Amino acid sequence: MIRKADEQRVIANENMRGGKGCVHITHLYEKDNDEFYGKGRLFAKITLQPGESIGYHVHEGESEGFYVASGRVAFNDNGTLCEATAGDLLFTGAGEGHSVENIGDEVVDLIALILYK
Repeated sequence: MIRKADEQRVIANENMRGGKGCVHITHLYEKDNDEFYGKGRLFAKITLQPGESIGYHVHEGESEGFYVASGRVAFNDNGTLCEATAGDLLFTGAGEGHSVENIGDEVVDLIALILYK
């Protein structure tokens, strides 16, 4: 199967999780098509323009990984703030919380994967 770029569902999420700006999410897998086989709920590219963010939230019963494909972000990892750049992997386990903000001058692309515990 091939899902062409123009066939991928893109949604705009204003103030995602209490964050700033309008985050764009390009769904790479579709949960409704059972492409996760019940093991997760998100595999997507998340795009943050400069200054945009995903607000702090906790993952219950699931983990989330972000691969930073481009740009520079501030990552709140359970209250510990750090900076990450292209090529870094950010991981939040079940019961843990995080937020992410584009702190650079270029677009940030994150590849996100949420799997159930």
